[in-house]
Amino acid sequence: MNTGRQPDTVRAYLDALSSALKALRCPAGLISDARADAEEHLNNEIATHPELSEAEILASVIETYGTPDEIAEEYKSMEATLSGPFPKSEEPQHRRYGFFGVLADPRAYGAIIYMLLSLFTGIFYYVWTLVTGILTLVFSILIIGIPLLPAYFASLRGLGLAEGRLIEGLLGVRMPRRLPSRPDYDAGMWMRAMDALGDLGNWTTMFYLLLRLPLGIFYFVLAIVGFVVPGSIALFSVVGLVTGHSHMSADDVPWLDHIFNTAPGLAAMIVVSLILFILVLHLARGIGWLHGRLAELLLVRL
Repeated sequence: MNTGRQPDTVRAYLDALSSALKALRCPAGLISDARADAEEHLNNEIATHPELSEAEILASVIETYGTPDEIAEEYKSMEATLSGPFPKSEEPQHRRYGFFGVLADPRAYGAIIYMLLSLFTGIFYYVWTLVTGILTLVFSILIIGIPLLPAYFASLRGLGLAEGRLIEGLLGVRMPRRLPSRPDYDAGMWMRAMDALGDLGNWTTMFYLLLRLPLGIFYFVLAIVGFVVPGSIALFSVVGLVTGHSHMSADDVPWLDHIFNTAPGLAAMIVVSLILFILVLHLARGIGWLHGRLAELLLVRL
């Protein structure tokens, strides 16, 4: 338990909670969810007890529910009880799997699936973000579209949340499981629009969604090529061994053509195709790890 001075404002409480979770090496997605839960609860307490000062409400909350350090321990414990197909992020995954061990790594296959889906999700994200953004901008210039700004950025946050669920499910990176708490403004839509425009997280989410199209094209092509090349080599080699007639040739390279037309050479090509497939799995797992870090940077709000 922290024996130092306790926070007396919502901002100070949230910052203390974030610091405690970071000290426990919790993933950014969990920290984001914990902050959102705490902020919503504290704001509800303030709205329920307007006669009390913020410091008094914070003192009551700390006494009833616990200090930020205690709440952080609770979140850490709850997260540890959740099971899934992927090892926890703090486990030394790269040490557990060797070159051939990647065949048993669920993150590699999840990354392959994510790469294959990336083209289609990337197109949807790009079209929605660009087309609705242009329409919102045009209407906003005419003033009548000002109320559309908060709705537009809310849709982007929703897409970011959905993308986070896809990333967590396929890449094993802990992402936020709920949207951040949003303040209510009695001043009306103008204040909401200004808040949406001034929220850096909205712009980083927009950038991520637009970036997903070029990344999606690259991931999709890489995944297709990674499957087609070793798969074709293995298929033609097996057919050649079974039928006794090779469907591969390299007339300009005599030694390679000899390999393609002998049983030992075809057997060796099957081994080569397996090695190529394993290399593709390693590459996919690396891309999944890098993309997870990118998603944490642009989609997680702390």
